[in-house]
Amino acid sequence: MPKVKKIKKTTAVPAYNAAKSTKKVANPLIEKRPKNFSIGGDIQPSRDLRRFVKWPKYVRLQRQKKTLYQRLKVPPSVNQFSQTLDKSTATNLFKLLKKYKPETSAEKKERLKSMADAGKTEAGKKPVVVKYGLNHVTALIEKKKAQLVIIAHDVDPIELVVWMPALCRKMNIPYCIVKGKARLGQVVHKKTAAVLCVTAVKAEDKNSLNNLVASVKTNYNDRFDEIRRTWGGGK
Repeated sequence: MPKVKKIKKTTAVPAYNAAKSTKKVANPLIEKRPKNFSIGGDIQPSRDLRRFVKWPKYVRLQRQKKTLYQRLKVPPSVNQFSQTLDKSTATNLFKLLKKYKPETSAEKKERLKSMADAGKTEAGKKPVVVKYGLNHVTALIEKKKAQLVIIAHDVDPIELVVWMPALCRKMNIPYCIVKGKARLGQVVHKKTAAVLCVTAVKAEDKNSLNNLVASVKTNYNDRFDEIRRTWGGGK
C-alpha cells in the first residue's frame, strides 16, 4: 500500500485588531473631568442655528410667495413673467441701455451752469436717452413711438404691469421681460424701475438694436398665443 502523507494543521493567525493595538494607557496623574451641558453647566458647543433663526418679515414673505407660486396654479397672465430673457441677450441689451443712460441731477446742474455762464437760453438738440416711468412708457406705446419695451419680472404688485405685454402685442411693439427691477433702476439712476423704453438710438447702434428686436420678437411677440395659454405652478 502506498504511504499517505500526513498534513500538519497550522494554527490560524489571529485577526489584527486596531482598537486593541492602539489602546492608549490612561495617565493616572491626569484626572478625567467630563463636561456637563445641563442648565448652569458648561458652555454649549457652537451649532448651526440657521434653521431656528427668525428671518426678517420681507425674507419670509419672499419665500412664502415663491412656494405659493410653485404649489398653486398660476394663471397665464401672471406666469408669463417667469419667462425671462436669456442671459446672453440680456447682457447685450444692458450694454446698449448703458450707452443711453439719462443724465444725473449733478450732471444736469453742471450743464445748466455752463449754459448760464455761456449766456445760452435754448437747451439745444434733445438728447437720445432711455425713457422710464409707467405712465410715460404707456403713452409712448400708445403713440407707437417706442421701438423696444423692457419690463421687470418682479414688479410688486404685479397688477401694475400685467396688462403691458397685451398692449405691446396690440400695438405691434417688441417687448421683453428681464430679471430685476433693481437692475433696470440702475440704468436710470433710481432704486427700481418697473419698465424702460427705447425710442431712438444713434446710427452706430441701429444694427445691435435690430438684432435685439428680432430676437425679442421671436421669443415674445410671435409666441404670444402660446404664452397666453400656458399655466404655471401646480407642482
